[in-house]
Amino acid sequence: MATLQPQIHDSWKAILKDQFEAEYFGKLKEFLVEEKQKFPVYPPGPLIFNAFEQTPFDRVKVVILGQDPYHGPGQAHGLCFSVPDNVKPPPSLVNIFKEIESDLGIKPPQRGNLESWAKQGVMLLNATLTVRANQAGSHQKKGWENFTDSVITKISEQRENIVFILWGNYARAKKTLINSSKQLILEAAHPSPFSAYSGFMGCKHFSKTNEWLREHGIEEIDWRIN
Repeated sequence: MATLQPQIHDSWKAILKDQFEAEYFGKLKEFLVEEKQKFPVYPPGPLIFNAFEQTPFDRVKVVILGQDPYHGPGQAHGLCFSVPDNVKPPPSLVNIFKEIESDLGIKPPQRGNLESWAKQGVMLLNATLTVRANQAGSHQKKGWENFTDSVITKISEQRENIVFILWGNYARAKKTLINSSKQLILEAAHPSPFSAYSGFMGCKHFSKTNEWLREHGIEEIDWRIN
């Protein structure tokens, strides 16, 4: 199936081979084929696994977990919270940039493309990797959660000293998949305008992430968007 031949880094193909061969994944592909015949689906097929392509398994330092892709035209490109260069940063991302300014003194950028984070080892993972146009959450409970739960589990089991950043109740529920004895889990409210001032603003997750990485001899993340 052309739309789901994973354009995904070889390191992930090996790690996730069992998932790509699982029965649920076959059903998920069938669902997406049917869905694409009737509706626009985001992100475009080649970008569905962009988070995996941009951040190889052995380079993951940080995992930021989102829920599902942006559902407006041209917004989603396979990295949670991120938008392509020519798209105005959505409200949640604007709040993320505000917190970075408060935490680290980095002025908010004009663009919202977070690829520079991904290339440094920040895996920008949505729990659901596709969405129907203009219908938030429309591809939940179709199999993607099985897949991304497996991704979180495999990172937790096979790597160490990874920072998992969980914003909002949906992401925080995933902490049961993470071995907190060898990883750092940072939790806060979601950066959405509805909840950002209920515990996201002031969380200082960006400086805390770099402090953890520094203490474990790992190169810090440059959170600036160049």
